[in-house]
Amino acid sequence: MLVTIFRLLSVLPLPLLHALGAALGWLVYILSPSHRRRMRENMRQAGFERHVRAAIAESGKSILELPFIWCAPAERVSRHARTENWELVQGALDAGRGIVFLTPHLGCFEIVAQEIALRTELMVMYRPPKKAALKPLIEGARARKNLLLAPANMSGVRMLAKTLKKGMPIGLLPDQVPQEGEGVFADFFGRRAYTMTLPAKLAKMGDAVVIVTYAERLPGGRGYLIRFVPFDGALDGSTAEQARAINGAMERLIARAPAQYYWSYNRYKVPAGADDAGNDGDGGVAA
Repeated sequence: MLVTIFRLLSVLPLPLLHALGAALGWLVYILSPSHRRRMRENMRQAGFERHVRAAIAESGKSILELPFIWCAPAERVSRHARTENWELVQGALDAGRGIVFLTPHLGCFEIVAQEIALRTELMVMYRPPKKAALKPLIEGARARKNLLLAPANMSGVRMLAKTLKKGMPIGLLPDQVPQEGEGVFADFFGRRAYTMTLPAKLAKMGDAVVIVTYAERLPGGRGYLIRFVPFDGALDGSTAEQARAINGAMERLIARAPAQYYWSYNRYKVPAGADDAGNDGDGGVAA
């Protein structure tokens, strides 16, 4: 049923989906006190509360654009996307270097992997959704030509490592809260957040190039601008220092389009068993 609904919605023009999404964002904001509270608290923590009205609309767009991104033909989706600084990626590919793409929940992050896969093979880490009804929809959307899925377990980690060693790119979402034992506490917008350690480990293991990327949602439903940005941190020191370097890069990326970040996510939750008093664990699997 859900797949059918998404396929029906996917035929609508993107400007209409974004307009309906903006209205949906306000409806959810009004009807859900927990959503409203977390969004405002997280934006206040990061210093972006002045963008809250825009963020409300963008949060709804991020939902109603999914039928288009997941179910519309790849050629149609790609017509709504353009890239900036692809030469950064191409240079690493030409040099035979593995690439770790770090894509936070900023803008339309779902389209980033699809567009990269149109140009080169890409493997991304994937954890199945908790709701079984979403599994065929999401897996069908993500498992497209050149876009390979690695399970979020040690088998998947080995798959990602092998891909990097072959000089091929992988993709990770670095701003999800990992499970206990798979992260360390590191500052994120001035507050300690349990942060995955896998991106830095894989990058160092495969001597890979780290590139941060996001797809900025253009106004009026005009599509997306996918930006590729050099990683400006240093993956030295302890795992906590490495995690902080990645969080810092994510902060700078989010500052480019603060209204389009996923502010209602509970980024500061502490997984059961994780020690918030100074954990410097050596976790492995991404969330």
